[in-house]
Amino acid sequence: MNTPHQSSPVLYEERGAVALVTLNRPEALNSFTRAMHAALWTALDRAEANPAIRALVLTGAGRGFCAGADLAEFDFEPGPDLVQRADPGPVIDQAFNPTARRFMNLRMPTVAAVNGVAAGAGASLVMCCDIAIAAPGASFIQAFSKIGLIPDAGGSWLLVERLGLARAMALAMTGDKLPAAQAKAWGMIWDVADDPLVTALSIAEKLATMPTKALVATRALLREAGTRSFNEQLDVERDTQSALGKTHDYIEGVMAFRQKRPAQFRGE
Repeated sequence: MNTPHQSSPVLYEERGAVALVTLNRPEALNSFTRAMHAALWTALDRAEANPAIRALVLTGAGRGFCAGADLAEFDFEPGPDLVQRADPGPVIDQAFNPTARRFMNLRMPTVAAVNGVAAGAGASLVMCCDIAIAAPGASFIQAFSKIGLIPDAGGSWLLVERLGLARAMALAMTGDKLPAAQAKAWGMIWDVADDPLVTALSIAEKLATMPTKALVATRALLREAGTRSFNEQLDVERDTQSALGKTHDYIEGVMAFRQKRPAQFRGE
């Protein structure tokens, strides 16, 4: 078990084959600063560098999951070049987009344990994870329209993918709160649980015993399906199956099935 100093904006802990990553600015509802992005990338690097880690859980400290960007980091001091200084483009390009891409491309499955409000890019980050479990009192808010902006960190893409255009449009335009139970009913998240962290860790522990490469390949196929025709998807399925057919876990899985014994997958 490895836990850095509690003052770190992101905590990292290894629980067997599962990495637990905790956003740790509870006094600010875990809203993102540039330093927090950097700390999160370090935690993800640690998880990916350890071959024993085969699943990852992301959660938030305190009463919120993540309130998106910390607007205190933006320079709104009156004076020359205010428009240039307050431009959100650079921090999106240099911090939020890299974070979203990292989660979409991690070498292991990811589970979000949404302990409280997930607003703005915080909601996007939940949707970047493969599976999401939320507390009954958790909620999802697209707050951008209230400050003259648009959903970012992949939110404009993920909302449509998860909810369909009509629901995505209304949520993004109104900035209304989406309660956890409704988020489940609409397909934004997988489930609601009284203790989302316990449930998320249980799911991650199960995923960590499974064929990791096949899980990650499944993620890619499902997420990219909408960009291909049916015939194109058939070809990608064929090529992916052929690649997975060269892995240890494929051979082990079939041998175990034929021998009527539990498979011992290694994520290889």
